[in-house]
Amino acid sequence: MSEILNRPFQEEKARKLKKLVWVLTFVVLGLVVAMRSPSKIPVSDEVAGVIANLPSVIALINTLVAACLLAGLWAVLRKNYRAHQSFMTAALVLSSIFLVCYVAYHFTTVETRFGDVNGNKEIEKSEAEEVGGTLYVYYAILIGHIVAAAVSFPMILMTFVHSWTGNFEAHKHLARKTFPLWLFVAVTGPVCYWMLKPYYAA
Repeated sequence: MSEILNRPFQEEKARKLKKLVWVLTFVVLGLVVAMRSPSKIPVSDEVAGVIANLPSVIALINTLVAACLLAGLWAVLRKNYRAHQSFMTAALVLSSIFLVCYVAYHFTTVETRFGDVNGNKEIEKSEAEEVGGTLYVYYAILIGHIVAAAVSFPMILMTFVHSWTGNFEAHKHLARKTFPLWLFVAVTGPVCYWMLKPYYAA
């Protein structure tokens, strides 16, 4: 335990990793903007069949991320820093897998819309009336999820940079802000999936 907290601060390494964080942030932001394009990358029927299952995989990954985050919190509150490190690293690895799956899905698949019963990718008046106020609940959760994900992404990476380079005071300070955002993203992701699930096959 003490060997983790007593690591010297690696200032030069931290400086390089912080630059990498911002590069990755802008790359991911660019990918998110690009995936909103109506034109999608064509794939074979076999690949399309695999990709069609990605939303459920993404929801499962987010659920596992939430579990790792809570386990990491439990560990650090008990000053079990080795377990905390393992759980938080697992959360980061799972989030990285999630990002790959998310990008793969949205670059190849037209977005499914909540309330789109007939599957024409538009919400008609009759469909909007059918789902009623639930539509606004869904979009409120979705918008909150997207905003929190965008804000927390560089914060998550920077929190890990502080830990990896031995700047534990900065790590602890930023983690207090990052953790609730990351957990919110991990929890609301599966919620959005379950609300949208009835319309995937439409």
